Amino acid sequence: MNARILPYVLILPVTLFLCLFFIYPFVLVSKQAFTMGAGFTLDNFREVVSYWKFPISLKNTLLLAVAVVPIQLALSLLMATMVTKMEKGRDLVLYVWTIPLGISDLAAGLIWLAIFEQSGFLNSMMQGIGIVDKPVNLLTFQNPWLVFIAIALAEIWRATAIMLVILVAGIGLIPKEYYEAAEVFGASPWKRFLRITLPMLRPSLQTALVLRVIMAFEVFAVVAALGGTLFPVLMGETYAYQFDLLNSGAAAAMALIILAISIAATLVILRVLRVPKGATI
Repeated sequence: MNARILPYVLILPVTLFLCLFFIYPFVLVSKQAFTMGAGFTLDNFREVVSYWKFPISLKNTLLLAVAVVPIQLALSLLMATMVTKMEKGRDLVLYVWTIPLGISDLAAGLIWLAIFEQSGFLNSMMQGIGIVDKPVNLLTFQNPWLVFIAIALAEIWRATAIMLVILVAGIGLIPKEYYEAAEVFGASPWKRFLRITLPMLRPSLQTALVLRVIMAFEVFAVVAALGGTLFPVLMGETYAYQFDLLNSGAAAAMALIILAISIAATLVILRVLRVPKGATI
């Protein structure tokens, strides 16, 4: 086979997959969002944006992303650094830390619901040490910040492993000679982390943050399990438009709004963590 044609043949299956399962559905969703009846319209977007729940769900989604992603980034960096320095038990520790990856979003939400609900572990513990006389209902409209904290903790527990796996792989690609040379010249562990690990890990950080931020804007099942309608988010409103209100046009418009926010956040991350030309790691 001609060497010029071979690369195109190799990427053909991926191209067909993207066209069938991404581009074609995207075109259909865009058509639903921008048409009503027989012509072009922006009414679906006006309806979505003017709805009283939209600013609340947008604020909640952004607030959750801003609160959760930096904590997950710090945790994943710490955990990845610890794992790469371990000589024994590394695989076991990494396996245990990545167990949440095998749990679905809804299952993770239900696990944390069992902790925070009135008959859950937290109430039992507080009652056992005398903080409360009887179990209390924690996840109510009277405790909005507690609902937010429960959702944030569930998200941190569930999705930190995604960033961890990417960062562990990235750290593994950094040549050991850099650390050995820095140690010879007396660089402290903190300086080695700041001057070697972080700069060389930039491509992996870029990938991990892009994936995690996109997932943060698509959070739904964990919120539904722990907060229900007490903590509206953009994806939850999309579900409500599609299946409760049976308004597919508005649901498509909401989906495109989430996509636009995700693209904007991705561009910011790519700009901030821009990889220099010629970088190989």
